[in-house]
Amino acid sequence: MKTSKVIISLSLALILMTAPFLFANNNDPIKKNKNEVETTPGDTPTIVGVAASNENFSTLVAAVKAADLVETLNSEGPFTVFAPTNDAFAKLPEGTVETLLMSENKGTLSAVLTYHVVAGKLMAADVVKAINDNDGKFEVTTVNGETLTAHIMDGKVMLKDSKDNSATIILTDVAASNGVIHAIDQVVMP
Repeated sequence: MKTSKVIISLSLALILMTAPFLFANNNDPIKKNKNEVETTPGDTPTIVGVAASNENFSTLVAAVKAADLVETLNSEGPFTVFAPTNDAFAKLPEGTVETLLMSENKGTLSAVLTYHVVAGKLMAADVVKAINDNDGKFEVTTVNGETLTAHIMDGKVMLKDSKDNSATIILTDVAASNGVIHAIDQVVMP
């Protein structure tokens, strides 16, 4: 019964929160280079293309470009990205984002961003099942080699980082041609 409530909550969140993605303008082709993605009308864009088409991820897209990770996240994958929204980045201490975006901090920025990426495609139902099958916790290894721990609290799926901070998954199963995006309300830190 608990699993059903979580899945229903995740489903409702998906329905209510996917409107910006459904109405994003994907009709303009974007030229492809190291920091951009090429799409044509009707194609499902890559993770970077999906994020770039939604203004709620503009900080994430800028960070991915600054860390030179566009080419990686445009590759075949599949990847699961726990994508912090602009509001999530805004919750960081003042000046943190600006400092991370400086070229001399590219290594640190890359480590933070790859902590939000998992190799493979984990749909919301897979995460909930794994949490329930593993006594309420599901550890997942990120691309940077560190782990995130998924758990359920008050009917919501949460991610706990290595500093014991938690982020809530606020949008699930946003499809991309090379994986899936789940939006989160906090930036997790390795």
